[in-house]
Amino acid sequence: MTPPPADLDLGAFSSDPPWTVDPDGMEWLRGLDAVRARVAAEVPTLVRPRVLPPAGRFAKVSRLVGSATAAWYLKERRRSRDESRAGLARRYRVAFEGLGTTYIKLGQILSSGEGIFPEEVVREFRLCRDQVPPEPLSAVKQVVEEDLGGPVGQFFARFDPSPLAAASIAQVHAATLHSGEQVVVKVQRPHVASLVRRDIQAMSWLAERLVGRIKLAALANPPAIVELFAETILEELDFRLEAESMLDIARVLADTNQRAIVVPRPHPELVTRRVLVMERLDGFSFEDVTGMRQAGIDTHGVVRAGLISVMEGSLLHGIFHGDLHGGNMFVQPDGRVALLDYGITGRLTEEQRVALLRLLVAAISNDIRTQIVALVDFGALPADTDVDEVIRELHLDRPVVDPTQMSADELVGEIRDVVKGLLSLGARMPKELMLFLKNLIFLDAAIATLAPDLDLLAEIAHVYGYFVERHGDRIAADLGTDPGHVDLTGVKASFGLTADVERLTYREIQDRRDIIRKRLKEAPTRKLLRD
Repeated sequence: MTPPPADLDLGAFSSDPPWTVDPDGMEWLRGLDAVRARVAAEVPTLVRPRVLPPAGRFAKVSRLVGSATAAWYLKERRRSRDESRAGLARRYRVAFEGLGTTYIKLGQILSSGEGIFPEEVVREFRLCRDQVPPEPLSAVKQVVEEDLGGPVGQFFARFDPSPLAAASIAQVHAATLHSGEQVVVKVQRPHVASLVRRDIQAMSWLAERLVGRIKLAALANPPAIVELFAETILEELDFRLEAESMLDIARVLADTNQRAIVVPRPHPELVTRRVLVMERLDGFSFEDVTGMRQAGIDTHGVVRAGLISVMEGSLLHGIFHGDLHGGNMFVQPDGRVALLDYGITGRLTEEQRVALLRLLVAAISNDIRTQIVALVDFGALPADTDVDEVIRELHLDRPVVDPTQMSADELVGEIRDVVKGLLSLGARMPKELMLFLKNLIFLDAAIATLAPDLDLLAEIAHVYGYFVERHGDRIAADLGTDPGHVDLTGVKASFGLTADVERLTYREIQDRRDIIRKRLKEAPTRKLLRD
């Protein structure tokens, strides 16, 4: 019997490795703390307010984005709320595609922010997810050869000229090492690093001037989005940081004995700022529900594993994969999920980790005051926030109301009051909180695909019980209080349900959301966007 790979103690890797991981022997890991610090320090410089727009790219940016705004102002602005917002989102999406790499990447981030960004923005920018043309093979080979220090044939017996995928920052090619291992090679697009920095400066200048002029922009908060985008994309420009994140998250999964997720091994030597060679993993597409079920895979178990791994990584270790979506996941025949693409990774400070833990435990019990304190500690609200003022401003002291029983005017008024209240309180969306919420939103959508008849109340009770049983002592030490057992009365209240409701499937949640969407469409024209 073949013994298991030695590096499974170090991380949640595959059982049949092309090589084993030895962090002490990976020279590319050296000095990455300093690299991360430099990246973080660069963000304020790039997004600082400017009186004059930056030179260079700004001319093209202002021409395309300005033309899109002007066309919307003349044609769709005075139409119904849905037509107006959809028209602006469509025109910006077309402008972003014309501006290329950086703006397409921003559009992709917006497209995965369902529940965070306006619905029209999310829906429209989904159209630019897979429309990035690949770089010519000659340009790809030049980057590989410059970074690895020799001709492509020196490192690879075969290098597939057609990419497996072409994204905004990089593209991925299948390859074979001379020793026979099947790998994938992630190669950064030439000149993208300098282009991204110029574009961030232009975005920042423009974002400041959208606020107060377009109501949709006020809801989306363009300056905050640009800052979040800068924090995210600058780390993506150094593939050594991505490879380090692969090892860090693999280690957390191993420490929590979460073997339902598999991380590809980065190559011991072939990792540079612009080239990342890693183990090739395959499986069912995340959307191939029929194939998974025919193979006997427990699709409910896939969702549960994803949820628990995200929660354990973030709440206990302060690190998690920051960009869950179907394109980053394969489900292997044994039911384990191969998780790919670690360019966006959430890394919490210790204070943020404890604040997030406190926020979720308080949410389970519907403890409003503690949730607000946790948001202050996380940095989503100013440090001098008056908790009582927040409760009054957002009407959180009122009895819970079932939103499906509210009229269109009541729903619109509630949303408008919350948005205005948050803006007046100085609320912001820290990068790590946005990434965490994006992941929960993706997992929410995954339930619709993989386990639509799941009883959410029972699942919440199960996951909370899992954490109390396995990590109760750690949680109690972090929070200074016993987490106790889940109180579904508080959970039900957060859904707008009465205490006597015993079961709530995801299909029923979808039905409730459809009712709310229909009510919102019944609202008077542009009522939501009024001051």
